[in-house]
Amino acid sequence: MNCTRHSCCSSGIGRGRRRLERVVMGRPRPVVLSGPSGAGKSTLLKKLMKEYDGVFGFSVSHTTRSPRPGEVEGKDYHFVSRADMEKAISNGEFIEHAEFSGNLYGTSKAAVEVVQAQNQICILDIEMQGVKNIKKTDLKPIYISVFPPSVEVLEKRLRDRKTESEESLQKRLKAALRDMETSKEPGMFDQIIINDNLEEAYGSLKSALSEEIQRALASKKS
Repeated sequence: MNCTRHSCCSSGIGRGRRRLERVVMGRPRPVVLSGPSGAGKSTLLKKLMKEYDGVFGFSVSHTTRSPRPGEVEGKDYHFVSRADMEKAISNGEFIEHAEFSGNLYGTSKAAVEVVQAQNQICILDIEMQGVKNIKKTDLKPIYISVFPPSVEVLEKRLRDRKTESEESLQKRLKAALRDMETSKEPGMFDQIIINDNLEEAYGSLKSALSEEIQRALASKKS
């Protein structure tokens, strides 16, 4: 290991009933990006997708939580009822799913298929429990975790958002500490990026993905 992100869309999820092997056949490899909320994953992803327009595709996750201000259905998440999501999970339509702070999150097979059908690098922004679930599949992605420079910085970032109750914030901090310790376990991640300086963190992310980026660019030229 190197150290250095719904009503159920029935038509979309329904396509996810195809076998996972069909999802993973495409190249290049998908990328699993994990890390606590407030670590800066979204900022890094925006920079990556701006510089490499058309190379990366974002796998839109499903969640049972309510939308935050500014979040858009189908872009940030598919916002879904708990009953509908539990039914889809039971039907085998998700690659991974996890419960966090009382809400379900998950990645449907259809969401990955949509990205890979365009011959793009599929990015999966998921929680630690979801990472563990994906390791049980045949997806074989690159695993990258983004850390804040410290718990104190993470707490400040979360408080500055002003989107969390005190109870919710404390739950997130407790989960972040637990997940960061788990991330350090041998074989859990291919690379851990400490997001202290944005440009340096972005450089580390690009370096980790350089081989897949070149593969994706070459496939678009062929």
